[in-house]
Amino acid sequence: MSRYHKLALAACVALVGLKVPAFAEDALVAKVGNLEIRQSELDIALANLDPQLSQLPDEQKKVAALSSAIDVKLLAGNATAEGLKDDPAYQQRMQFIAERELHNLYFKKHVVDAVTDDEVKARYEKEIAALPKQEEVRARHILVKTEDEAKAVIAELDKGKDFVELAKEKSTDPNKSEGGDLGYFTKGRMVPEFEQAAFAMEKGTYSKTPVKTQFGFHVIKVEDKRDAPPPAYEDVAQQVRQLVMRDKYLELIAKAKADQKVEIVDETLRKGYEDVNKQP
Repeated sequence: MSRYHKLALAACVALVGLKVPAFAEDALVAKVGNLEIRQSELDIALANLDPQLSQLPDEQKKVAALSSAIDVKLLAGNATAEGLKDDPAYQQRMQFIAERELHNLYFKKHVVDAVTDDEVKARYEKEIAALPKQEEVRARHILVKTEDEAKAVIAELDKGKDFVELAKEKSTDPNKSEGGDLGYFTKGRMVPEFEQAAFAMEKGTYSKTPVKTQFGFHVIKVEDKRDAPPPAYEDVAQQVRQLVMRDKYLELIAKAKADQKVEIVDETLRKGYEDVNKQP
């Protein structure tokens, strides 16, 4: 994935979290001189409250948001009286903020709100189909301190002793009460010596020689072998939705660039911009 695609995905994630309050009833909340603070402004102040205040109870957050809105009204009124609205730096900043907010509204309309559940499910199926098959093993083990102890366990298994009962009786592993059950695991989850032995064994068999690892000596039984199931749709739907949004966003940007010429005068910035936007 290109660096630009990664940045685009990050932008999508950030914009998805954009808090756009819904204004049901724009009631009057407070007055600051001749200026009014309505519920809509309080909602905006609340949605953009300092993250440090996010842990406060709801009523305290509302009070903090109101306090912030009042402070803004007071000093904004003073700034207007001093003619700061005509300051070039203010005008430039307001233009940038306005364009950024229009960008966000356009993104919400054509990306966030445009993504359907069917698109997300289709993308999930596509991603799942592209996943390589990955074998996983379900195994039990009996962990002991010495090789002789492990050989003694194997001898008892050879005589027909139940593996689960032996694990409960002999194993030093904390999971001995579960009969040494390790559940399903894929390669890379266990220490190399244990993994190599477990994946080389057939379903239903136990190791005929002790398997030494940093933890001691193991006797392993493979209960099952299968292809690892894909993650459930419900578990990854939000991540997949972000992928769909990223692609929609990139399509919007590509079309916009095709319609409008982008010219970067600064040579260093131009090169950096081109590098970031290179396709993989």
